[in-house]
Amino acid sequence: MQYFPLALLMLMISTASHAEELPVVGTGDGIEMLQAVAARFRQMEPSIDVRIPPSIGSGGGIAAVGSGAARLARVARPLSEAERARGLAYLPVAKIPSAFFVHPSAGISRLDTAQLAAIYSGQISNWKEVGGTDLRIRVVRREDADSTLTALRANMPGWKNIEITERSKTAVSTQEAVESVRLTEGAIGFGPYSKILDIGTTVLEVDGHHPSQPGYPSTGELAYVYRPDGLADDVSKFIAFSKTGEAAAIIRGFGALPAASN
Repeated sequence: MQYFPLALLMLMISTASHAEELPVVGTGDGIEMLQAVAARFRQMEPSIDVRIPPSIGSGGGIAAVGSGAARLARVARPLSEAERARGLAYLPVAKIPSAFFVHPSAGISRLDTAQLAAIYSGQISNWKEVGGTDLRIRVVRREDADSTLTALRANMPGWKNIEITERSKTAVSTQEAVESVRLTEGAIGFGPYSKILDIGTTVLEVDGHHPSQPGYPSTGELAYVYRPDGLADDVSKFIAFSKTGEAAAIIRGFGALPAASN
């Protein structure tokens, strides 16, 4: 009978049971949704430890894949021509509505696109002007390169050339925008829709449509970015799972639309 030193035996056991880690880095858009997709995938493929770490932005995710520091990124903007020229592939995962949400103290649950443009341009400064509470509107915006703001400028009426009021706070992440609205009376913000927004904020209907309903006026796209040459088995399996009906059900559960349904 062959005997192994205890340390060697423990190392063999640890190696055999250790799941290969696959971090999917990038945008904060849809982070809770992708974490739920990854959690279900880990249940089905326990040997592949897919993780959705905190946001480093779409650009950070693309740079990580481009440099070889990461094998899979999550992004909320299309690739530039220069990025495509580096051999990167772009695969849509979901369409996510660009939601507006307010602190409950605002006293409203719906606005139209013209009112939103007037609020963000500073023409309307008190909630009573749109049927709400007599309370100053505190605008929370995102930086100019933000994916949701880009989507709003592209397809929300009145937003193409809007100059956002200087009396606004700039949040540098989706999470900061949400927390700023949750903690500030009279605040309004925007970001990718998730049902988690219903906790502590009021998600607005726009032109009579809730973000989860057909006809909502603005959406953005969430996608994966990777190098298609020599695609590793674990990356391939997770991408394939993200296109299944089971993943689609999770995506719909968070109020988004699976890319396959577009």
